[in-house]
Amino acid sequence: MDILQAQTGCSDGAEAVLGLQPHTSISVTYHSLFGPHNDLMLLELDDKLLPEILHQRVTLRGKPDEDAVLCTASKTYAIKFVGTSNSVFLIPPSDKVPELCNDKDDDRMVVAPVLKVAPGCMELVESAPKLDGLKLLISQNPYSFSEVSEMNTSEEREKTEMGLYRWEDLINRIQASDEELKSGLQSLAALEIDGYWRILDDNYTFTILNMLLHNVILNDWSISALNEDEVVGVLETDGFPRNIAKHCLQVYCSKVDEGADVSSKWKLDERCVCVCLAREILREGKMKLEIFMEKWIRKFPDGMIASFDMLEGEVLTEKLGIETWVYSFSVSSLPCAPSERFTRLFRERPKWEWKDLQPYVRDLKVPGLSSEAILLKYTRRAQPNSEVEPVFCAR
Repeated sequence: MDILQAQTGCSDGAEAVLGLQPHTSISVTYHSLFGPHNDLMLLELDDKLLPEILHQRVTLRGKPDEDAVLCTASKTYAIKFVGTSNSVFLIPPSDKVPELCNDKDDDRMVVAPVLKVAPGCMELVESAPKLDGLKLLISQNPYSFSEVSEMNTSEEREKTEMGLYRWEDLINRIQASDEELKSGLQSLAALEIDGYWRILDDNYTFTILNMLLHNVILNDWSISALNEDEVVGVLETDGFPRNIAKHCLQVYCSKVDEGADVSSKWKLDERCVCVCLAREILREGKMKLEIFMEKWIRKFPDGMIASFDMLEGEVLTEKLGIETWVYSFSVSSLPCAPSERFTRLFRERPKWEWKDLQPYVRDLKVPGLSSEAILLKYTRRAQPNSEVEPVFCAR
């Protein structure tokens, strides 16, 4: 194709180029509005994403100082600009091209007007959601016993609402799809209170869980068939709002019966309860393993089975002389980004056995990389022989 300096034929649009047959050609010319047109960018898509774009089911998310990401309902994509050494012409459709041939019998040469020469195009690469900022945001003002349901003055209400975020605020600040954001909130045990997404502070969390366990013992409830209406009603009587009482069931229990005509039934999630009780005890700091186990097991209601293995990814142990000590080190407190996660892990311990490391890395997800590839990228593995547990250190 040749680029002509002036329009000397009949201008047609992109359809003229799209309709070219093999072994044929068409001349191109500068459009009257030819220029850099920085507001126009090419975007390369695969077939599965095209309907999402065409039906406007995507959003761009990111603050001015961040690289923007494109989000569908369930996935997040990084936007990469890929330059090209070839000339890529942007030709508008025919309805956007001035009509130069009024005579249908005009046999002058048809040319396609070029509006812009594109230096490259944008590509979408599936990426992990950036959820590290989520916990930071909703931890600014956790729900506590000091809050009251009604504020006496607008000044008190405004002060209480500082550091609170609605759903709209979160999607404008967190680079994640709606589904990924909901999953992140669920992993933080967040709930919506008066339109704001909140987490409960530690004192509130430990108190309501201990009250639930106390009522299980007091009322001789089966830990495998807790009646929702009964549990929520008792917790309300104890002074907890109904929505938070229901939230307690959702966090520390699993539903076993939907209950169309009767109240739903719930079963205590032993691991969730065990982890929370361990966190409460270890707020006192590092302690001897046997002392911890004694305090920990004493808190469980009859029929509940607890194992120290339930605490993997939540606590670490270390040998000090002949004694074993335990301390809190939760995977939920670690960064989501792999590079930052491994930096934090190797700051805690320069060397990790696989049985200790695995609970802290199994949740890492990088599109296009397997778990083995992530380990290979960020760690060095040492294993003198097959009978010895592999040890990992920083790469």
